[in-house]
Parts: sequence; C-alpha cells; structure tokens
Amino acid sequence: MEIKALKNKPDFTQDKKKADKYAGFGKLLTTLRERDVPESIVSDINAEIDTLNRFSGSNKDFSKQLRKSKSAILKVVEKELNWVAQNHYQHTWMALGMTVFGLPFGAIFGMSMDNMAFLGIGLPIGMAIGIAIGTSMDSKAKEEGRQLAVDA
Repeated sequence: MEIKALKNKPDFTQDKKKADKYAGFGKLLTTLRERDVPESIVSDINAEIDTLNRFSGSNKDFSKQLRKSKSAILKVVEKELNWVAQNHYQHTWMALGMTVFGLPFGAIFGMSMDNMAFLGIGLPIGMAIGIAIGTSMDSKAKEEGRQLAVDA
C-alpha cells in the first residue's frame, strides 16, 4: 500500500505562511514515502490524508486541521517506529529542563539568599541543561537513522 497524495488547494497556498505549512506537510509525506513504512501505519497516514482531502471548511480551519493531522502522523510514527522529526528531543527537553532542573535550582538559589525573587535564575540554567540533553538525543537519533528530514 502506498501513501496517498494530498490534493492541491490553490486558494490555501496563496498565503505565504499557509503555503509553507502545506509544503511542510508534503515534505513529511515525501520523507515517509522514501522509507519502509508498515501497512498498518500507512493506513493510519492515509486516513489523515483522506480527512484533509475531504475537508471543506475555511482556510483558517484547514490550517488547524493540517497542523492536527501532521501532529497525529508524527505521533503514530514516533510511537510505532520510534522515528522523530528534527529537533524533537531538543524542544521536548527544553521545557522539561526548565521545570525539572530550573525550578529546583531557582528555589535553592532563592532560599540560600533569603530572597525568593531569585527563583527565576534557575529557569535559564534548566533550559540550557534541557537543550543539551535534547541535542544529544537528537544527534543519537540521527546516527541511528531514526530522524526524519522534517521539522515538527
């Protein structure tokens, strides 16, 4: 079974931002066509494409549905095949680093200086730690061939 093509929507692609979103979705489909994707996942991907091809709402609503469909496809591919988009782990770990590492470091700074206004100092520290962890995980995924050539 082959991954279906997304129907062209000329009225949607006239706007530069929307055209970029549309092209990004097309790039995701092209990248997945180049890989060996199991039939069960291809059927899930084709269901999302059918949803987009049948969509008859406004351009704003189509943009939302395009984003939802891209996210759904990336989640299925990540869960089932362990393939991720570029910078996936970096984005994920940046937020985790701020909450898991940054807030406790900030609380420690604040308590040690008897001024909880220093709580915010920990956030950039946690962000840096999270970005470092995520970047190393992204490079590992790239080396293992698990990284898709698309942005999340």
